[in-house]
Amino acid sequence: MNEGARRALSKVPEVTLGFWIIKVIATTIGETGGDAVTMSLLHADKDAHNGGYLIGVGVFMAVFIAAVIAQIKMEKFHPVIYWLTIVATTTVGTAMADFADRSLGIGYAGGSSILFALLMTSLLVWRWSEGTVSVNTVSMPRVEAFYWTTILFSQTLGTALGDWMADTNGFGFENAALLFGAGLLALAALYYFTNVSRVFLFWAAFILTRPLGATLGDLLDKPLAHGGFAFSRYTATALLTAAMVALTMAIPQRPGAHPESAE
Repeated sequence: MNEGARRALSKVPEVTLGFWIIKVIATTIGETGGDAVTMSLLHADKDAHNGGYLIGVGVFMAVFIAAVIAQIKMEKFHPVIYWLTIVATTTVGTAMADFADRSLGIGYAGGSSILFALLMTSLLVWRWSEGTVSVNTVSMPRVEAFYWTTILFSQTLGTALGDWMADTNGFGFENAALLFGAGLLALAALYYFTNVSRVFLFWAAFILTRPLGATLGDLLDKPLAHGGFAFSRYTATALLTAAMVALTMAIPQRPGAHPESAE
């Protein structure tokens, strides 16, 4: 298949700087929006065993499944549906990570280990089935199912990693955000100055943007006494959503031809 045909069939956006900016905002919405429902609306932060986190998982999972079905049914890339599905993965990921840590008592270290194993399993099964995990191939329903399953695990893992680093390990939200941001800059340097697999770098960056968004979201809505800026979760989510919509409209959204190299 030639490059033009692959671009026409691609159902994920072109990876540009704008893509990564929107992705970080989307993952930050996942943190503030997920917490707005489970903690503020359902009061799960006051009683981890009142079912708030589990209800949140159910609600967000239903939205995620509906968004994935819509995404798969689309015959070509549609930016609104794509980014809605990304936000859905981040909100359900937030609720799932918090449920595992606070309601089940697994802890962020245990949850991160389990989620990392699930993520690696998803990528390995995908590669075994299709011969590649390059997002260039995301055009058929089976590959899309692998793609969105992998993203769901990566978003949930990122939530657990972000909270583990910022809270459990005592880095604080600001320092943890700087750490994850530095990790992304290191990946960018590898992209521009080395021949490291572009497929590997894409997934590494995709995974790392989630804990960055998680710590940025916590930085926005946590109390001043806890190192946050004390924004209302609803206000933070509304402002981030407005910014994401504006950027999605302003930045060209076209089906992607992603850089490839050997995996």
